[in-house]
Amino acid sequence: MITRKTKKTIIVITFPILLVGGLLSFVVYWAFFDMNRLPTGEFLTEESSPDGKYTLKAYISDGGATTNYAIRGELVFNEEKKKKKNIYWNYREESADISWLDNATVVINGHELDVPRDKYDYRHN
Repeated sequence: MITRKTKKTIIVITFPILLVGGLLSFVVYWAFFDMNRLPTGEFLTEESSPDGKYTLKAYISDGGATTNYAIRGELVFNEEKKKKKNIYWNYREESADISWLDNATVVINGHELDVPRDKYDYRHN
């Protein structure tokens, strides 16, 4: 049977390990995978949805001498006071072909997204 002192020791050791592990996981996600931290890039083009509710703006990001170009797609809410949202991030692309299939479905370089819910990030797909 485990004594009370042993249980307390296990808790005292386990809790800090779990806390540090959780914080480390959050920092790694925030630093490397959060789409809100993408580089802004240079404006390429924009297309509005048929009903005018959304506008998708495309930007090209130059990663420098060691990486290729990437395209970032930013969704703008025209009728609502919402913050702009990055919904597209793809590597090794230099142009953005944007077309709206309907009021809530956009195709960006062959990737079909239902806005505002869907996102495409080459690091995850």
